[in-house]
Amino acid sequence: FQWSSPPEAIERFKSQEIWFAPPQFYELCRLCNFSSLDELHKFSSDRALEGCECWMPVMLSASDGYIQLLPGDELYPEDPDYTGEKKIIMTTDKTVDKLMKEGSIFHRIVIKNINNLAVYVNIQAKYKHMNPLMINSENS
Repeated sequence: FQWSSPPEAIERFKSQEIWFAPPQFYELCRLCNFSSLDELHKFSSDRALEGCECWMPVMLSASDGYIQLLPGDELYPEDPDYTGEKKIIMTTDKTVDKLMKEGSIFHRIVIKNINNLAVYVNIQAKYKHMNPLMINSENS
């Protein structure tokens, strides 16, 4: 096991040396906003009393990949299935690229395959949270 900073871990993911599930990739992209542990600690202490929200990614199956939709995204359902009991599956015949070109309000993780993830966020984060950096594992 080797310790890596968030940017280093993402580079190792890009080179397929290690693998992360989409939620962990998202959080590493968020941690890339901080250059030191002290900076992260100050941020987390300052916003600790602001509150949190419960959210569940909603999977949209496209013709050539998947998009995990997150709250605030224009395609995120008004009544998401927080428990998994409804087994809602959103599907489209459109490609991921077409969905990205048609959209304008993003909070999503695009999954072309298990080694090709991208985070797209252009909404204001709630509760003074920090949005992740928009990183595509396919390129720098």
